[in-house]
Amino acid sequence: MKLGINIDHVATLRQSRQIHYPDPVVAALLSEHAGCDSIVAHLREDRRHINQRDVELLNVVLGIPFNLEMSINKQIVAIAMKVRPEKVTLVPEKRKELTTEGGLNLTLHYRRVKTAIEKLASRDIEVSLFIDPVRSQIDKAKSLGVRTIELNTGKYSESKTVGTQKRELEKIKKAVQYAHNKGFFVAVGHGLEYENVRPLTKIKGIQEFNIGHAIVSRSVFVGIVEAAREMISLIDPQRKIKKRNISILYDK
Repeated sequence: MKLGINIDHVATLRQSRQIHYPDPVVAALLSEHAGCDSIVAHLREDRRHINQRDVELLNVVLGIPFNLEMSINKQIVAIAMKVRPEKVTLVPEKRKELTTEGGLNLTLHYRRVKTAIEKLASRDIEVSLFIDPVRSQIDKAKSLGVRTIELNTGKYSESKTVGTQKRELEKIKKAVQYAHNKGFFVAVGHGLEYENVRPLTKIKGIQEFNIGHAIVSRSVFVGIVEAAREMISLIDPQRKIKKRNISILYDK
């Protein structure tokens, strides 16, 4: 199973003081060194954390895939077409939300999503859709021609009781199986952390986890390399980590 590390909240810390550090690009390189499989960053319309400079640099310096999370806003789509990351994940976005509140509603926004996909595909950018673990949304994703989806684990992650968590886990399991049978590459993400991720690793068909806030939070205490490797060990205990020379990070 693969791990994509979202480095948004490194940028959140930087933006809280409107200064130049900590640099999310450095965090991304250290995460790559730690052995993660991709880097995720969300370029929001209000630029509350990741900015265009970050996106452009990430796309140049990384030796692993860069997954740009983004809305279907025309200006954001234009930036993605210019930068040309290896992959984008289309997500819903509300200005006042603290974090993404749910999956992209493909029934409500079908035509706009289709237009965005066509534009991005014209630049050879792979498109993934962040959707709720619901069959109707998976069917809509199939009709849009994408090969990758990310299932929203928010309700599972936010469950307050064991019973609710079990029910949400079962919904995810059924959705993963349904999507896998339809030929999708299936990723999952949203709210996952060190204590709740393990049950998901037992679901056959999940091929990638995208996790950010928990890893960045853990890195405050142990550093981002160790925090990333701890998560990798939970997701894939047999993983042999390939290290990359990161001396360039410390060059003056």
